[in-house]
Amino acid sequence: MIVIDSASPVPPFEQLRAQLARQIQDHTLAVGTQLPTIRRLAADLGLAVNTVGRAYRALEEAGLIETRGRAGSFVSAAGEQARERARRAAAEYAAVIAGVGIDTDEAVRIVQAALANGREGGRGRVGPTGPGTA
Repeated sequence: MIVIDSASPVPPFEQLRAQLARQIQDHTLAVGTQLPTIRRLAADLGLAVNTVGRAYRALEEAGLIETRGRAGSFVSAAGEQARERARRAAAEYAAVIAGVGIDTDEAVRIVQAALANGREGGRGRVGPTGPGTA
């Protein structure tokens, strides 16, 4: 179930994208599940077709869904591949952190800073002495 909060400061397309991504990642929407058409979902949620289309495009770019022309949009197996890639990257990061002797709290702050920079369109740059330093 998707709920769009019109009072939220988060744009509707981002609310939709985040909720669908969460449902895909927690397997509420299984690989191969067909999503509603853009027009149908827009009508169901009271959103503009372009708003839903933008959310679907973002999900497709992230590899979470795939569009098969007129057949529609489906939950992609690539989402699981992306999650596994993230797990491997996390394991590699943990090994580097352990190797250089950075404590867990600082390691988490470094990741949080990198994620925040990534969401803001930055490059996730973190300096050698901690987050936010260059």
